[in-house]
Amino acid sequence: MAKGAVAAGHSETAKAAEEVLHDGGNAFDAVVAAHLAACVAEPVLTSLGGGGFLLAKTADDKETIYDFFAQTPSQRNPEPHFFPISADFGTVQQEFHIGAGSMAVPGTVKGVFAIHKDLGTLPMKRLVEPAVKLARIGLQMNAFQSRVLDVVKPIYLKYPEAKNTFASPDIPGQLVQEGNLLKQPLMADLLEAIAVEGDDLFYNGDMAKKTASICKEEGGHLTEADFRNYRVIKRKPLVVGYRNCRLCINPPPCSGGILVAFALKLLEELPVQKQGFESVEYLNLLAEIQGLTEKAKADAFVEGEDEANILDPSYLEEYASEVMGKFPALRGTTHISIVDRDGNMASLSTSNGEGCGIMIPGTGVMMNNMLGEEDINPKGFGKWPLNERMTSMMAPGILEMGNGRKIAFGSGGSNRIRTAILQLLVNLADFGMSPQEAVRSPRIHYERGLLNIEHGFDLNVVEALCKKFRNHRVWDRKDLFFGGTHVVSIDPGGYSGFGDPRRGGVSVIVN
Repeated sequence: MAKGAVAAGHSETAKAAEEVLHDGGNAFDAVVAAHLAACVAEPVLTSLGGGGFLLAKTADDKETIYDFFAQTPSQRNPEPHFFPISADFGTVQQEFHIGAGSMAVPGTVKGVFAIHKDLGTLPMKRLVEPAVKLARIGLQMNAFQSRVLDVVKPIYLKYPEAKNTFASPDIPGQLVQEGNLLKQPLMADLLEAIAVEGDDLFYNGDMAKKTASICKEEGGHLTEADFRNYRVIKRKPLVVGYRNCRLCINPPPCSGGILVAFALKLLEELPVQKQGFESVEYLNLLAEIQGLTEKAKADAFVEGEDEANILDPSYLEEYASEVMGKFPALRGTTHISIVDRDGNMASLSTSNGEGCGIMIPGTGVMMNNMLGEEDINPKGFGKWPLNERMTSMMAPGILEMGNGRKIAFGSGGSNRIRTAILQLLVNLADFGMSPQEAVRSPRIHYERGLLNIEHGFDLNVVEALCKKFRNHRVWDRKDLFFGGTHVVSIDPGGYSGFGDPRRGGVSVIVN
């Protein structure tokens, strides 16, 4: 009998989970080990200096969200060191802000220890072993991680410690390339120490002191008290129905889950199945609903509403009427999904933003730049409320289908998370695709009046969409811009998993 399935953004991340499942650990042991390995293998996308969310569904059907995302500081530095850089995706550029003034309080280390305490079965010393080994012996850079590092290269070249850590052994002034060996011995030392001393080392010890000192000297906001007072929050997931499915997903105050649910509720009254996946009618509708979802979020914010209210029938009726009026004949992070042999399911989404550029001396840890992320600072930079949990588009979830299949999923991709997950779920629930087909299928993303069309659609369909949406961008490839939905599933026929190739995804069935 198989021991489970894993889908993740790197082979070493998946391998760490696989080893732990082989050793008798459960899905939650495996997701902790996998995430720690991801901090080594996927350093641009996640870090001990970042945060995230776990949706845990135990074999006895208890569902809990562990919110260990970033917290805003308890005070503002009136003169923060905070400045923009441009990330180059090739086809599109996106601006991010970095520097000491972009750091928020990290939650990752508190998070993994809370998950381990509540749900784990193996010692933490065992769970850090894959990450420690990988950091000490070294990781051969693959094509995807090399490309991600190149996209945000200005961040990693800005400060000496990051520049030295990720320096190319062959080309002066450049970062590690595909095939180069990346060693992170300081990270290995830190992980071994944390396994022994617990999260106190991070939140009440040297890490907090060093970070607070950097912020004091270099224009940041964080203090030792910010670290000392950080807490993991446990929440009830948002649960909604769609067709004959049950969706369990990250709830407010995060935005991603509620916006996915809102879009699904708009679609639920419409005969999407009759249109077909690659019909112009369906893709027109999908783009319009993506635009309406963006508008609903903005309207709720302007009106001072709780975002949860957008699922009220009055909201849904208002926006659904806009869709029907236009179509009267109807025509961002990394993620790990794991299921074990007992039926425990773990869906974990984590992020470091893009990193603030500053590594904490002697640790190998780059801190987050969450205060420099436009997507999660809706009031504008520097206007965040003091000492509050930040919102996020991350939306780890579990879909239970009418045929008995259960699917754990999530995605990276900033603001594209909600549209990537929406399309994944519609592919599964409406078009009857397998998890692999649902992940592989091309995507669109409509935001701020611009329709991005991923490579893979029929050329006649693309031409028709471009006529409908004059402001468009047609991509010549499948790309990380459109998210990365790593999924695992369990059904009466067994286990399956699929990692999104857009973000270097891999999957493993653990026998």
